[in-house]
Amino acid sequence: MKILFMGTPEFAVESLRRLVADGHEICGVFTQPDKPRNRNKVTFSPVKEYALSRNLPVYQPVSVREGEALALVEQLAPELIVTAAYGRLLPEEILNYPRYGAINVHASLLPKYRGAAPINWAILNDEPVAGVSVMYMVKALDAGDVIRMEQLPVEDNDAPTLTARLAALGGDVLSAAVRDLEAGTAVRTPQDESRHTYASMLGREMSPIDWTRPARAIHCQIRGLIPWPCASTDAINGEIMKIYAAEETGERTSATPGTVVAAGKQGIDMACGDGKVLRIKELQAQGGKRMAAAAYLLGHPIRL
Repeated sequence: MKILFMGTPEFAVESLRRLVADGHEICGVFTQPDKPRNRNKVTFSPVKEYALSRNLPVYQPVSVREGEALALVEQLAPELIVTAAYGRLLPEEILNYPRYGAINVHASLLPKYRGAAPINWAILNDEPVAGVSVMYMVKALDAGDVIRMEQLPVEDNDAPTLTARLAALGGDVLSAAVRDLEAGTAVRTPQDESRHTYASMLGREMSPIDWTRPARAIHCQIRGLIPWPCASTDAINGEIMKIYAAEETGERTSATPGTVVAAGKQGIDMACGDGKVLRIKELQAQGGKRMAAAAYLLGHPIRL
């Protein structure tokens, strides 16, 4: 099938890679314009890097709502548009152009977690399962009929790990959905609007850890906010630091929430609001590098 792909971050790469592996003709790849990253150095998006490595034509329109974008779509003449975390809402004239329409690979079990950060919010809310939905695109955000959906357990994955797992799953689900479209067997399962939830963008205000919360909730906060904005605390030696990894020990303590109850080779044990202990395994002090908590303790011992 002749496909126009639209995507930007690492999550989308697996979907594009799978379309290429399945032998589809990728007539073009839309991705967001290059932006300054990594100390203001302009870098390509992961999708652009992959597309160029496969000699696929790349286009980076500043806006898809201008006539130029539609003209480009008409010139490429795709039979299907596939999007995955593109970061732009497509106008109806583009959605309606291809013979098979436009479909989207979304990292949630729709109608749950429509929007920008479904994977993070699944972790933050301690969902037992997450998943991928491939749905027809409509004017409303992530509201189209679902073609296929698959799920997997969240377990204790952090956001980058779960993203990688869902990206791989997304490639499989997309591959099956495109086969359904080609065969004329693709279903259209309407979403239950009464059950929809929204996964809003993350913000720095979500970073500070409130140690009066239960250990499980804090653990979810740490896992869900990686790599940005990261959970943070000043409860260790009085300096603000980011927390990258932790584990629930199952131990209990009567210590005041937010105090260190043990520190050593295994990590830094913190008292939480439910009387349970959360062990900090990796952290990053201001101006420093991400490191194991045990390595941090070598230069910054804690008096208990």
